[in-house]
Parts: sequence; structure tokens; C-alpha cells
Amino acid sequence: MDRRFIWAIVLMSLIVMAPAVLFKGERVGKLGSEGVTGGQADGRTDGPVTTDTPAPAAAPQLPDLPTSQPSAAPAPEDSVQVYSELFTYTISTRGARLIGATLPTYKSMAPADSARPAQLLLPESDLLGLRLVRGADTLRLDDWVFTPSTTALSVGGPSTVTFTAAQGDVQVALEYTFRPDDFRIGVRGAVTGVGPNGALLLVGMGPGFRNTEANLGENQREMGFVTKDQSGTELTRLQSLDAGELRTVSGPFEWVAVKSKYFVTAVLAFGEGTVPVSGLTALSIATPEEKDASHASIWLSFPLSAEGRFGYELYAGPMEFPRLAAIGHDFDDVNPYGWPGFRTIIRPVAIGVRWLLVWMHDHLNLAYGMVLVFFGILVRVVLWPLNQKAMRSTMAMQAIQPELQRVQEKYKQDPQRLQQEMFKLYKEHSVNPFGGCWPMLLPMPVLLALFFVFQNTIELRGQAFMWLPDLSRPDPYYIIPLLMGLSMYGLTKVGQLGMPPNPQTKMIMYVMPVMMTVLFVNFASGLNLYYAVQNLASIPQQWHLAQERMKRGLGAPPAAAPTPAPKKKKKD
Repeated sequence: MDRRFIWAIVLMSLIVMAPAVLFKGERVGKLGSEGVTGGQADGRTDGPVTTDTPAPAAAPQLPDLPTSQPSAAPAPEDSVQVYSELFTYTISTRGARLIGATLPTYKSMAPADSARPAQLLLPESDLLGLRLVRGADTLRLDDWVFTPSTTALSVGGPSTVTFTAAQGDVQVALEYTFRPDDFRIGVRGAVTGVGPNGALLLVGMGPGFRNTEANLGENQREMGFVTKDQSGTELTRLQSLDAGELRTVSGPFEWVAVKSKYFVTAVLAFGEGTVPVSGLTALSIATPEEKDASHASIWLSFPLSAEGRFGYELYAGPMEFPRLAAIGHDFDDVNPYGWPGFRTIIRPVAIGVRWLLVWMHDHLNLAYGMVLVFFGILVRVVLWPLNQKAMRSTMAMQAIQPELQRVQEKYKQDPQRLQQEMFKLYKEHSVNPFGGCWPMLLPMPVLLALFFVFQNTIELRGQAFMWLPDLSRPDPYYIIPLLMGLSMYGLTKVGQLGMPPNPQTKMIMYVMPVMMTVLFVNFASGLNLYYAVQNLASIPQQWHLAQERMKRGLGAPPAAAPTPAPKKKKKD
């Protein structure tokens, strides 16, 4: 989280509350050794792996899958291409691992491959790679060469690719199912030769994502893994891990995801007959060029019965909120809106704001820049009555200032009586001393929500408007932040029309716009655009109320009481 945004919200709150004062006179994850244990320093987990989570009574019921006989010599590594309009997945025959996930509908913003279709995975990806732990032995199935049923598959409907491999007494059969309109891959498998006591199946999820964004540092900050159990979701950012740190997390989990800023890969293990993820290990990886780790070797564990059958789904695609929400099981929370502790308040507002922005874009055929302009005006129109009430409450406070000052002077030696008399005065004049503050704070949750919407919403990624190349990124020419600062100055200036001179309010008028401009200069240009439009849309209301205040004579300083003439001394 950018600390500048927190300071910006604090300063804006001060700006809102200052006139009334001046004129008044990440649930903690279950980390430790009781989860998956073992593993070597390179993160390959070749040693024994155990779990305290007992295996479910029943294994997933899967139909028989074909198996292959041991081959005389290993075949060379090849790949299988699976493609539709939404994706192109590349699966290596070595380990049946997913080594490529290209999304034609999303372009990469990274300088090295800008404007090309976004490629999510690194070449060394071990996504869906398997390892089998039998007693004290670990079989590296991700090094085995599998025989695929096809080398290319065009997905026009539900389509399946099978992979088979065998060595010694162990035979493995995998079945991957694809749908043209979904980023989910159905995975079913069977392993023979597991033994009567069962085994532990490890599924690879690392090492992370290829950079797809213009701001590499920001994308790396968002890298992390997310787990979901019965108590909720828990996000662990990879940069929170020390380089070389091995983190273990115990389950059971309904799903486990690895995410970047806009994309996610996740193993979904819920549904009837599906065995949940029993735990995970994550070995942090940092390259010499990186200050903090942004990649990790992550392995999930599944208890495997003697029957040797397993099944789950893999999601490999964009974090599109409607698509994630349709999956259920709080999978949309893989893309968190808000800070821990405040998420309960911010998240509903952010979801509503995101929905409205996308709806206006889709149904009104407006560019997202125009959507933000209309949205900023709409917020001000909706809040107009509340702002009107707040500003008139402030004027009412100004009207009783002379009486309030007399009460304060009369009872300044008796604080308890002073408080009673002040509240009595408020009641007589139907004045709420805080009425000018809270209605003006209502736009703050929307502004907070928009900050997270621009941080996390993939629909706004790469959306250009006028000279702005991307509303989710800063203005390269700093024009919008300057306009935002000027609009803030203009709004404050109009709001002080007719007010008596006050050094403190003058400081607010000049200093705060400068400070806010500096704080917002590297925020998303769309956020600055919305804030500038809101300020400009508020000026007519401020001007109208300033005129009303001047007509009532509330802005004039109180007239000084006439000084009595000194009495002349009588002559003796």
C-alpha cells in the first residue's frame, strides 16, 4: 500500500473538518511446522513430506483412465498447444507441466514485449508438475516424459487431452479438459503402484509470473499467494518473505492461488468428492537484481489413497471480477479491495463502484475516461442535498457565534456549566456543531474505493483517454494532477467568499492543494481525473451558498461594541 494515499486521506479529512473547528471559535495465517514439512534448500521437496491433515474417507470418484507401459528409452521433450479465442496454453510433455499461458485479449505492457499478447508464465514454470511421496521416497514425476494424445488442440467445445507415462511399478495417467469460454482446466488423474498405505501428491504452482506490466516494481509488490479455508482468505505477499525463506502453511484449503497485479493461477479443490489441499510450502526466490523476492517455488500437497485417483481444477487467466465471482467459494477475494481491518467497509463500495463503471462503459458506449467524468458529476449530484445541509449547518454555527462567545466568556471558569450552556444554546437554535463535517466525509469511501479499483481492476488496465495512455497509470505529463490541485484551490477559494480574513483558512487554501498535488502526482491518472471533476462539479454549489451567506451577513466580522467615553472628574 502506498503510504502517500493514506496521508492524502488524512489531509483531506482535515480539510473537511477544519472549517467547522476554526469557525466554531492480513486474519493471521496459520504458519508453522504443523503444515507441510520437509523439503530441501532448493525448494524441490525431494525428502519426505508429511501433513497433520488426515486424508478424507473417500477419494474422488473418477472414471478409468488409460495407462502406458514402460518405454525402452526416454522420448525427447515436446509440447502440446491448446488454443481458443480466450487463451493459448502450452503443456510440456516433460512432466505434463503448463509452461505457457498466453491471453490474446490482453496485451503485455512490459517494455520488453509491449503490445504483444500477455504471456503469464516463466519458461521454467512447473505449474501442474507432479511429485509422488511414498514413504521415504519422492518420485519426480515432473521429470518424466509423458505421451500426449495429441500435439495440438483447437477448443471449440469441451475438449480433452490425455497424458500417460510409466516407470517401474508406477504408471500415471492424466486428463486435462478445456472449455472455449473459460480459463479453467479440469484435471483428473490416476497413479498405480501407490501402495496400500496411500501417498502424498505434490502439485507445482511456481515459480511465479512473467512481468506483464509497465511498472515492474508495482507488479512485483502485488505478487503473492492466497489461501482459502473455512475461516476466510489469507494473502501472503512474496516480498514479505526473506530471500531463501521456506514458509509452510497448513490446510485444508478449498483453493490456493498465486497472483500478480492483474493475473492469477489457482488450484480449485472444492465440490463433491474432491479432496481439499492439505497444505503448501513456499520457498522464496530473489534474483541478484531484485531487492526483494518476487518469485517462489510453491508446492501444494494432496493426500492420495491407495486407489491413486485425484481431481481438481486449475484457473489460469485474468482477475476479471465477474468471472471470479461466478466460480464461488469467495474466489473473487483473491483480488482484495482495501486494507486488512478496513476491507469490510471498503470492499462493498469498491465492488459497487467497479460494477457501475463497467456497466456505464458497456451499456452507454462511453470510453472509461468519459465514464469517470460522468461518475464524478453523478456523485456530486447525489450528495448535493447532504452537502447543502452540511454547509447550512456551518452557517448556522456562524450565526450563533456572538452568543456562543458570550457564554464562553461568562462561564470560562466553570467548564461543566460551560458545556451545559453550550449544548443548551445548540438546542435552542437547532444547531448540530458537527453537522457541517460528517456529510462532507461521505465522498471519502468512494475515493478510497476508487483507489483500489484503479489498483486492481483489469477492465481499466490499458484504457486510454485523450493524452493519457492508461487510466490505471500516472499521467506522464503531470497535467491531470495539476488540474486536480488547481480545482481544489478554486473550490476552496469560492467557499471562502465573504468570509472574514483568517490566517488559518488562508493557509489551507494555498498549502493543501500543493500538498495534495504532490501526493497524487504518481497515482492513477483516472483517480486524479475523477477527483478533479468532483472538485469542479462542487464549485457551483459552493458559490451559491457563499452568496447566501453574504446576503445573511454571516461573513462579516462582528461589529465592535462602542467604547464608552471616559467620565470627566468633577472639580472640587
